[in-house]
Amino acid sequence: MRYLLMSKAIETTPAPDEKLFQEMGRFVEELTAAGVLLAAGGLAPEGIRVTSVGDEITVTDGPFAEAKEAVAGFALVEVHSAEEAVELTRRFRRIVGDGISVIQQVF
Repeated sequence: MRYLLMSKAIETTPAPDEKLFQEMGRFVEELTAAGVLLAAGGLAPEGIRVTSVGDEITVTDGPFAEAKEAVAGFALVEVHSAEEAVELTRRFRRIVGDGISVIQQVF
């Protein structure tokens, strides 16, 4: 089963430091070696929203109404269950600290 693990930006998130980069590096290496991590990355806060209603397609700057709604990063993982995806997300949150993560199964 594949899951998309998303981390939302929050206003109180401190800037990453060298320790955080090292811990995340080890975590990413572990998941990659285990064949669990399929892709990961950070996302720019700005984006493009494309909306369709009937025959009308509207393109506007910024995909989110508020910065706190923006997804800051993601990981695509392949695991055996939702519980495994939750456990990986718990480990991630322990490394990066306060914040919000969202897990969705990919079909």
